[in-house]
Amino acid sequence: MVQQLRSSQSQEFVPPYPNTIEETGLKSGFLEELILKDIYLVNYALGRELAQRCMLPFKLIEEIIESLKRQLLIEVRTSGGLADYEYTVTDKGRDRARSAFDYNSYVGPCPVPWHSFMDSLRLQTIRREHVTTRDLEVAFSDIMINRKTINSVGPAINSGRGMFLFGEAGNGKTSVAERIVRSFKGHMFLPYAVEIDSQIIRVYDNHNHTEVSAGSYPADYDHRWVRIQRPCVVVGGELTIDMLELQYDYTTKLYEAPIQLKSNCGLLLIDDFGRQRIDHKSLLNRWIVPLEKRVDYLTMHTGKKLEVPFEQLIVFSTNLNPSDLVDEAFLRRIPYKIHITNPTEDEFKWIFLQYCQKVGVPYNEEAVNYLIETQYRSGRRQMRCCHPRDIIDQVSNLCNFLGAPARLSREYLDHACAVYFAAMGK
Repeated sequence: MVQQLRSSQSQEFVPPYPNTIEETGLKSGFLEELILKDIYLVNYALGRELAQRCMLPFKLIEEIIESLKRQLLIEVRTSGGLADYEYTVTDKGRDRARSAFDYNSYVGPCPVPWHSFMDSLRLQTIRREHVTTRDLEVAFSDIMINRKTINSVGPAINSGRGMFLFGEAGNGKTSVAERIVRSFKGHMFLPYAVEIDSQIIRVYDNHNHTEVSAGSYPADYDHRWVRIQRPCVVVGGELTIDMLELQYDYTTKLYEAPIQLKSNCGLLLIDDFGRQRIDHKSLLNRWIVPLEKRVDYLTMHTGKKLEVPFEQLIVFSTNLNPSDLVDEAFLRRIPYKIHITNPTEDEFKWIFLQYCQKVGVPYNEEAVNYLIETQYRSGRRQMRCCHPRDIIDQVSNLCNFLGAPARLSREYLDHACAVYFAAMGK
């Protein structure tokens, strides 16, 4: 009987160590083909090398190897020491390996069963996270965010439901969304790949997932799972409907998980919403069931439907007013609509000071007051949180070109603004 996944409300989920082939949740024939393909690709391999690549206990690898030897699919090439041997495939084994590659080309960390992965998502739901005001203050410590915004974002995170971040471009909506993940205190375990009906779905990728040390965890957890920070997957104008479905490669015979499966138990940020290459209403319709029922449905190329827990925080970031994008029925399904406003003068100065300190440009309050008076109080334009960074960078680049020390002066600020704000409206 397959071991039960370990978790509790106060304890982080830990995938249990498989002591037997049965406890891997996979058929012995599937495991034999995986090992055989591995040896075939590298020509010969030590048993412990196979264990490291497949992320299985050495004692299970030994059991699989013995079965392959009995079937005359592999043979011992030489002794590897430490009760280990180097193995190579036989002619019969090569034929079997080629046949296995025709079915799928997967070689690597041994997959976990689909049902185990689904159980883990429910156990590791984002609703287990509970952030406090202090958590958000720390997470947002490097950007300017007012108390009103913190008091709106915090409950939205703890709800584990969707939120809209809207407001003018350049005020840090994306920065706010990405820093939400910093407030999460827990980590999670994610499988490298999953198996269902002998089909393989790759889940882990080092672009969207950040591995963390197993720390004080005992060595007897299942190493087919990798411990990661709760994910933060960001997609923008490149988002298409196809990216939300299982991607099947007819050449490799493998699936790639869609973005919402990779972001499960974390955060999915739909950035610059409303400017995707697809109709935004079609995109929103795709989320109605997951947001309402906390469950998603995926379809395999065979037509089989898969039910998937939707245990993540989805954030829509847009420069447009949400009411201009979606109807009231959909807005009800996203209960938190948070306006990221323009900075006040004091906030603008704070951002200026912080960025000056970051890049080593001496802060000059008189020069900043001059900038505010000539560029903003006159009504020429509205303040944006990104302006201090961009203007200081302009000044630094100008001083570097002139061979002069970087400093804030009226002359340099006038030049920077003339270049930066050219062809820009208010």
